[in-house]
Amino acid sequence: MAFIDAARAARSRLPDLWTLGALLIAAAILTPILAVGWMAFFPRENIWPHLLATVLPGYVWDSVILMAMTGLGAAMIGTGAAWLTVMTDFPGRRFFDWAMLAPLAVPAYIGAYALTDFLEYSGPVQVGLRELFGWRDSRDYWFPEIRTIWSAGFVLTLSLYPYVYLLARAAFREQSVCALEVARSLGCGPWETFFRVALPLARPAVAAGVAVVMMETLNDFGAVDYFAVRTLTAGVFSVWLEGSNAGGAAQISCVILVFVLLLIGLESAGRRGRRFHSLSRRYRPIERARLTGWRGRAACLACAGPLLLGFVLPMLVIGARALDRPEGWFAPAFHEAAVRTIWLGAAAAFIAVAAGLFLAFGARRAEGRAPLLIARATMIGYAAPGAVLAVGVLIPLAALDRTIHYTMLDLFGFGTGLLLTGSAAAVIFAYVVRFNAIAYGALDGALGRVTPSMDMAARTLGSGPGGALRRVHLPIISGSMATAAILIFVDAVKELPATLILRPFNFSTLATYVHDYASREHLAEAAPAALTIVAVGLLPVVILVRGLGGRRPGEAAPD
Repeated sequence: MAFIDAARAARSRLPDLWTLGALLIAAAILTPILAVGWMAFFPRENIWPHLLATVLPGYVWDSVILMAMTGLGAAMIGTGAAWLTVMTDFPGRRFFDWAMLAPLAVPAYIGAYALTDFLEYSGPVQVGLRELFGWRDSRDYWFPEIRTIWSAGFVLTLSLYPYVYLLARAAFREQSVCALEVARSLGCGPWETFFRVALPLARPAVAAGVAVVMMETLNDFGAVDYFAVRTLTAGVFSVWLEGSNAGGAAQISCVILVFVLLLIGLESAGRRGRRFHSLSRRYRPIERARLTGWRGRAACLACAGPLLLGFVLPMLVIGARALDRPEGWFAPAFHEAAVRTIWLGAAAAFIAVAAGLFLAFGARRAEGRAPLLIARATMIGYAAPGAVLAVGVLIPLAALDRTIHYTMLDLFGFGTGLLLTGSAAAVIFAYVVRFNAIAYGALDGALGRVTPSMDMAARTLGSGPGGALRRVHLPIISGSMATAAILIFVDAVKELPATLILRPFNFSTLATYVHDYASREHLAEAAPAALTIVAVGLLPVVILVRGLGGRRPGEAAPD
C-alpha cells in the first residue's frame, strides 16, 4: 500500500502532457535566440575585431540616429493627434479618430518606394518644377537628395506613429476629467494643462509606444536598404549574404538584441516608481474644447498631414503605377507569390495559435511560476528583429538537415537533402517564432478571463484537461483566437527580412516580390503586390477601429 501511495505521489509531481508540451514548444521557440548567442561567442571565424575596427561603429551610429528620429517623430505626431482627437472638437475629428491608424497598413518599404518615385528626378514633383520654371535639367536647379537617412526616418515615422497614437489615445481617454479641471482652476491654460498634467499621466503609455516604434525601426530592412542607410540590420545582410560569415552575422545580431533589451529595460525603468492612479470613482464624459476658426483648421491640418503623407500619397503613387501597367495583375509570378504568401501566412497563423494555446493552457495548469515564466520568455521572439531570427533559425535547421540526411543515408541508402532549409519550413518556423507572442498574449489574456471554478466544474463532471479545453475554454476564447490568427497572418504577409534570408531559391512571397522589383527600379511591376499587401494590412486596422468606440467609465453611449 505504501508503495502504491509513493507511486501516486511521484506521478503527481511529474508534469502532465500539457505542461510538458508547453515546455517543449517554449524550448523550440527560444532555440533560435540561443543559437544566435552560441554562434556569436563561438564562431568558426572570429571577425569581431575587424567589425569593431571598421563597419560596426557606422552601423551602430546610423541605427541610433534613425531610432532617435523615428522615436521623437512618432511621439510628437502620435501624442499630439491623440490629444486633439480625445480632448478637443474640430472639423473632421470623428473621421481622424480612426483614420489616423490607416498608415499602419502601409509597410515602411512600400512608403519608401512611393516617396522616392514621387520626388525623384523623373517623378511628378521635379517634372512639374522643370515645366513651371523652364528648367531643362538638374544643373539648372537644386533639389535635396532623396536617398538619405533623413528620408528613411521620415518614412518610418509616418509608418509607425500609429503605435504611439493607439496607446496615447487610450491613456488620455482613461484620465480623470477632475485632474484636468483642477489644473485649469489653478490658472493653467490649455498648453500648460497638457504639459504639466495630461502628458505626465500618459507618459508610461507614450514611452511604451515609442519603445515599440524604435524596435520596429531597428527591425526594418526594406526601407533602409532602399535609402542606402547602413543600420545594424543591413549589416547582418551584408556580412551574411555578401561576406558569407555566419559568425559575424550572429555577432551583429547580438548587438541588435542588446539594443532591444536596452529599449525594453529603459521603458520598464522609466515606469518604475511612477504609477498614476485615479483616486476618484466618479467619471464624467470628456468635455472637449471646441476649436473654431484658425485653431480648428490648424488641428485638422495637424491630423491630415501625417494621414496624407503616410497613407494617401503612397496609395496614389502605387495606384498610378499599377494603372500604368495593368498587365502586372495577370503576371503568373505575381499570382504564384500571392498563393505562396496566403498559405505561408495561414500555416504560420495556425501553428502559432496552436502553440500559443498550448503554452497558455499548459502554464495555467502547471504548479509553480517556472512554466509561466518560461512561457512568457517566448515573447522575446516578437522583439527580436526578423534578420536576427533568420540567422538563429537557419543554422540549427541546417544542422538538423545534415543529421537527418546522413541518418537516412546510413539506414536506407538514400538521403533527404535540404529537407527543412531547402523548403518553406524554415520560413514558417521563423514566422512562428517571431509572432508567437501575439498568439500567446491574446490567449493568455483570454484564458485569464475564464474563472478557475469552470475548470473545477468540468473536472467534477468527468472531463479531463482536453475535454475541459474543448468544451469550456475554446467556445469562450474563440474570438481571441480568431483575432490573433488574423494579426499573425497580416504580419507574416508583410514580413520581409526573415523571408529574404530563409526563402528557398526561386521562391517569392508578396513582400519579396515587391522588394525584388522595386530594388531594380521597376515599381510598376511591383505595384500590384504592394497594393495587395496594403489591402491585407487593413484587416488589423479594421479590428482596431471596431475597438476604438469603447466608452469611458460613466459614459452612457459612445461619443
